[in-house]
Amino acid sequence: MRNYLRAFVILLCILGISAPGAFAANRDMIALQAQVQQMQEMIVSMQQSNDERYAVIHNLVQQTSDSVGKIAAQIDSLQKAAQAQQGAQGNSLQQLSGQMQSMNDSLDELRARLDKMSKTLDTMQSQQQTLAAGQPMPTGQTGQTAQPGQLGQPGTSSDQTQGMPAVQPPAPQAPPLDQLYQSAASDYNAAKYNLASQEFADVIKFYPQSTQAGNSQFYLGEIDYRAGNYKSAISNYDATISQYPGNPKAPTALLRKAQSELSLGQREAGIRDLRSLINRYPQTPEAMQARSKLNGMGVRIFAKPSAAHE
Repeated sequence: MRNYLRAFVILLCILGISAPGAFAANRDMIALQAQVQQMQEMIVSMQQSNDERYAVIHNLVQQTSDSVGKIAAQIDSLQKAAQAQQGAQGNSLQQLSGQMQSMNDSLDELRARLDKMSKTLDTMQSQQQTLAAGQPMPTGQTGQTAQPGQLGQPGTSSDQTQGMPAVQPPAPQAPPLDQLYQSAASDYNAAKYNLASQEFADVIKFYPQSTQAGNSQFYLGEIDYRAGNYKSAISNYDATISQYPGNPKAPTALLRKAQSELSLGQREAGIRDLRSLINRYPQTPEAMQARSKLNGMGVRIFAKPSAAHE
């Protein structure tokens, strides 16, 4: 408003002093100055408006960026928590499986000892009954004693000539099953793996149809597994599963077989056996450990293995 008033005063002064031509020129100049002033004011206003809009947009972008960062941090934290929980669960299952296996080993050894003690008691009772009946104890020797009339007969041996019984050399026999298996289990628990391997092999050789034979086959695999001989371990575990399918150690054998295959880089074979374990023994701790392993590998768990994997 002041600018307009000032311009009006100047205009009056010019009108009073200048000639009519000069008055027209000054009027155009004033009008041009007014337009320039108006345009400058519009530019300033537009610049202020743009600055305000830029500040608002910048704040929105910053807030959005902060929100995205927070969400990404939360997702990363959740993923790490899930992985840690899964790892802890897998370790817990593995520890539980190891503890159960150790308990089973001790139980097998105790059973073997009980069997031996039971047979010893039976033998002692039989001997007492024999003594009570007044019967002579069996000597286990074969042959007959020479008669007096046979002394000095031609063609007889010196032992027969002297009246000694002819004793045949006994045929080699296998140790009793309970004694052999107990010795093998004791040596295994004492980490005497070379000796235990020989004794477990003898159990399988002399008593192939016994439950202890299936256990012995499994422990041969365990000895190889602990030594890092995964190929031999797979062979022993596979024999346990195929030849003794009803053995209580079959689920653990199948789990160990899969672990051995994965240790050798045989991923497909390991996945196949883990799925087979889940399908054949779904309620066992070994099946839970197999599920955890497959989840950790990012492998989908099927209810049943496909036909190509059966």
